[in-house]
Amino acid sequence: MKIRVLGAAAGGGFPQWNCNCRNCRAVREGHAAYQRRTQSSIAVSAEGARWTLVNASPDILQQFQAFAGTWPTGGLRGCGIESVVLVDAQIDHTTGLYMLREKGSPWPIWCTDPVYEDLTRGNPILHLLEHYCGVDRRPLPAGGEPFHPEGSESLDWQALPLLSAAPPYSPHRGNPVPGDNVGLTIRDPATRRRVFYAPGLAEVDDAVFSAMRAADCVMVDGTFWTDDEMISLGLSTKRARDIGHLAQSGPGGMIEQLARLPRHIRRVLIHINNTNPILDEGSTERAILTAAGIEVAYDGMEIDL
Repeated sequence: MKIRVLGAAAGGGFPQWNCNCRNCRAVREGHAAYQRRTQSSIAVSAEGARWTLVNASPDILQQFQAFAGTWPTGGLRGCGIESVVLVDAQIDHTTGLYMLREKGSPWPIWCTDPVYEDLTRGNPILHLLEHYCGVDRRPLPAGGEPFHPEGSESLDWQALPLLSAAPPYSPHRGNPVPGDNVGLTIRDPATRRRVFYAPGLAEVDDAVFSAMRAADCVMVDGTFWTDDEMISLGLSTKRARDIGHLAQSGPGGMIEQLARLPRHIRRVLIHINNTNPILDEGSTERAILTAAGIEVAYDGMEIDL
């Protein structure tokens, strides 16, 4: 199984277009300790030739240009991506669908019923695509049943409902329902190795920890370093947990949760907000992660399992 990180940043990317925080300012000025990142998305393949896209970032055109696996081959039009799996209906995971409208046939799009409702009502992007390439919606089972999206049919995919937050335009925003957000376990039957992917994660409950413990690699929410990160910078009145993210530091934070895992499991943070100090490769916070055996995802990162 091959995984390509197309984008590793949270919504807005890094640097964010309207942000003048220390991190964004440093990356614009070209400081060597900072690396630009686009908004989060990954591609998954069983053999490296045919791919499944997980989440469609607003930066998808830039990401496709940087990844030869998506380029057309053997014809005038085409793409190495054969289907799309959505873990939620967030803007930073679905806006890229607009950019894929030139496809000559309907896109197979796998999503849960609550996500489908959000993307046909609150943000009706799937209805809009019917005027272009069309959509072949595939119900994503959120009860643990395996599914096999196009481009990686030989891999076993499973979705796990997560405690996180639906988008602001969702009718479930203040009343979450199972399937608003899911984590994905992807297993290669040939090698018996698996990855657990959850870019938005507010709590590590027993089910989530069990999925993480069973994986060979976990790619999980790296949005904020502290729960009050945006408040302390004067950028928001909401804590990380209020918008569906578990901070890395502090009691019960992601660092503590990952430390509970067996040592052989690879740990990678993805969906990293532009304000997070771990984006400074020379920071104390980054050193803490390194000492804990935790990696920070970057655009172009490749993982073979």
